[in-house]
Amino acid sequence: MSKDLELKKQIEANLRSFLSGNLKQNALRFLETLGYESDKKIDLQPNTAEGFKAFLKQNSEQLTNEGKAHLDEWETVDFLFQLTDEEISRTKSLFDTSKVDVSDKRIESYLFFAIKLKKAEYRRSELAEITREINRMFPMPVMILFQHGDTLTFSIIDRRLHKRDTTKDVLQKVTLIKDIRLENPHRAHVEILEDLALHNYDVSNFVELHNAWQKTLDTKELNKRFFQELANWYFWAVDNATFPADEEKDADIRNATNVIRLITRLMFVWFLKEKGLVSDKLFNEKELKTILRFKDDSAYYKAILQNLFFATLNSEMNTRKFIAENSGGRNSQHFVHNVFRYRQEFIKPEETIKELFEPIPFLNGGLFECLDKETEVDGTKCRVRVDGFSDHPKNVLEIPDELFFGSQITTARGGGLILFALEGAPLLASLYPHRTSFLATSRFPSLCSLAI
Repeated sequence: MSKDLELKKQIEANLRSFLSGNLKQNALRFLETLGYESDKKIDLQPNTAEGFKAFLKQNSEQLTNEGKAHLDEWETVDFLFQLTDEEISRTKSLFDTSKVDVSDKRIESYLFFAIKLKKAEYRRSELAEITREINRMFPMPVMILFQHGDTLTFSIIDRRLHKRDTTKDVLQKVTLIKDIRLENPHRAHVEILEDLALHNYDVSNFVELHNAWQKTLDTKELNKRFFQELANWYFWAVDNATFPADEEKDADIRNATNVIRLITRLMFVWFLKEKGLVSDKLFNEKELKTILRFKDDSAYYKAILQNLFFATLNSEMNTRKFIAENSGGRNSQHFVHNVFRYRQEFIKPEETIKELFEPIPFLNGGLFECLDKETEVDGTKCRVRVDGFSDHPKNVLEIPDELFFGSQITTARGGGLILFALEGAPLLASLYPHRTSFLATSRFPSLCSLAI
């Protein structure tokens, strides 16, 4: 097993451990996995908001705004440790804070806190406010790990020296890695956390380390990475997919157009999934093995996605059903696009429709309209296949399952690229919820840089 894969598995195991046990101990083990540990610790007694206020008072400090700190939402708070050059030097031999000489930053240590909140969900602005109020109390940056419900949020803040009073810092942008699921973490979240591991950075002081963290979490860098990975997936799909040639005879144009249409449809569906309108089971490889037989190499696209696009989102609720069985002669529903196909691929066809497809809302829009059509040429009726929504054995459509559940992408144009994904789907790894702007956070879930 490669070191990177081993670290990913350790991160996932650490995240699951937060579902039970002590937050402080879980947080310490998790940070140790990433390479951050220190013996410089303080036990807050009691480890509550009141205990934190008492700790500040002992050090002649007090919160400037308890309301913005949302103290009434704190269940527990723990001072994890102070990270100094002494600890970093154990693994970074050239690390020396005395070498720091920059015009706008002076960072000689980092503090790490863990706070357990009472509710399951919090707005980004609320978590950013807590981060700011805590950082006002300390002369060095404070990284905070929030646990709320079954999710974690990491919070860091950028700060610079005050231009007129260099004994003070000006607090700037708060960056959140928000809503990291503990039970089944999003693959992209795991990759971000892996990127934050200390061994990834060639740094010699805390300012360089802080700047390296900021670059890792910079939305411009993440966008660049997202579009590069999406482009590589696109080229891979164009090279490996086969679409009907009835309308567009040029294979390059035909494949390019249809793959772009596929990506667009999937993005929309992914947003619906994250709103709870489409079941997660339809995107989970493990769950799909209990739903599909995978007789066809394109079973996922045909049986799940095409039925989702055309027979579900483009079909009114309570009318959804499989195409009528052919009892001889041409089926009367042969070219009807709002009925389900590929019955033979489902282990329990009727139960699957009722449980997973029937609750999905009907969208009366053109995006999910099947483009297969009937037309007339020289007085003769003919059928033109574009999407290829047909379970006829002569259907030429091929969208290999490997496109959605493979791990290694190699194309002549795109090069080799590992696109691990949420529940194993390479393309779907790029899509995730709760974005204030798609371009700001499309590659990585709920990563928000807040300039508040």
